[in-house]
Amino acid sequence: MPSRDIESALKRWTQAGLIDPALAARLRESETSAESSINWPVLLATIFGSVTLGAGILLFVAAHWDELSPGWRFALVLALVCLFHAAAGFFADRSPRLNVALHTVGTLTLGAGIFLTAQIFNLQEHWPGGIMLWAAGAVGAWVILRQWPQALLAALLVPGWLIGEWIVASERHGNGDWPLAVGLAILAISYLTAVRLHDEGSYFRQSLKWIGALALFPSLMWALDARHENYYYYSRQAHIPAHLAVIGWAGAILLPLAVAVVLRKSAAWMNVVAAAWIFVLSLLPAPWRHASTDSAGVFILQSLGPLFWEVLGAIGLIAWGLKEGSKGRVNLGMAGFALAVISFYFSELMDKLGRATSLIGLGVLLLVGGWILERTRRRLIQRVQGATA
Repeated sequence: MPSRDIESALKRWTQAGLIDPALAARLRESETSAESSINWPVLLATIFGSVTLGAGILLFVAAHWDELSPGWRFALVLALVCLFHAAAGFFADRSPRLNVALHTVGTLTLGAGIFLTAQIFNLQEHWPGGIMLWAAGAVGAWVILRQWPQALLAALLVPGWLIGEWIVASERHGNGDWPLAVGLAILAISYLTAVRLHDEGSYFRQSLKWIGALALFPSLMWALDARHENYYYYSRQAHIPAHLAVIGWAGAILLPLAVAVVLRKSAAWMNVVAAAWIFVLSLLPAPWRHASTDSAGVFILQSLGPLFWEVLGAIGLIAWGLKEGSKGRVNLGMAGFALAVISFYFSELMDKLGRATSLIGLGVLLLVGGWILERTRRRLIQRVQGATA
């Protein structure tokens, strides 16, 4: 939407008969496209300027922290939070981007203020409660301001609070990381698929997509390993009580799927399929956790089973990207396919071959396999571009 001054001027001119509604609509569209275009030098200067400003103030405060009384420390922390939001309000009509940046720094400062306040007054309480208060502040800022960075902070802090609560609840029990790893992997998929064909202009959804893309492979590897990690390292600890396990698994599966429903509506059924795939993946033996064996049946279960399931997931992600016109998902699917094959080669084949033979095989795999995958990837990207043109 164009600024308030331009919008009010267009209404006055239309009511006075100076311009017709069609011309007003064209002017409004022109102003909207001009304001939505990204000026990268200004945007980067705003981001780095806000970060350096916040870092400089925090360093100044840290240098004089020991000289201040607890009352002055608390007043200073509170003043910093108010200062950034007040400065953002001053630039609301003068520089919308600076307004958004300063509000974001103000919400980030809120988190520092919460934990510094706990440190000032020596509050040894439930530490996830601090993240909960920070998340509540981000949610409140988004409700009031309707700015996408506030929504993005809330999308990070609310899961962070729930993760903290689960860590505290399960810290004295074994097998607590398993539902947490599965839940994070499902949430990564929900964030990755937040952008659909008609959502390319949403900064919030684009940011969620990048967060999901960065978290996808680490979370999947943890989901594959978490159950076995707990078995090896926490076998002497008591397992999670049944009621706590039900709460953990319900939250790990249902909450990320609820996010997918909010973001994708009826198309979230694909996320349900992905969640089922992730859960089955977490049940499979991690290739790096088992010893090599000569038994054909055990080899199929421990080695070929995970490879087949990983390749199936990579193909499914590629098909998902083709269906919804997402080049990123196609690229991630191709990368997942390559990682599955390479990890299988390193964990199952390389140590069974001679040194020279294993290196020759690895070279052939990388060169020939990489060439085939790149040709396939380009063809698939061309199909996506043709579907979205």
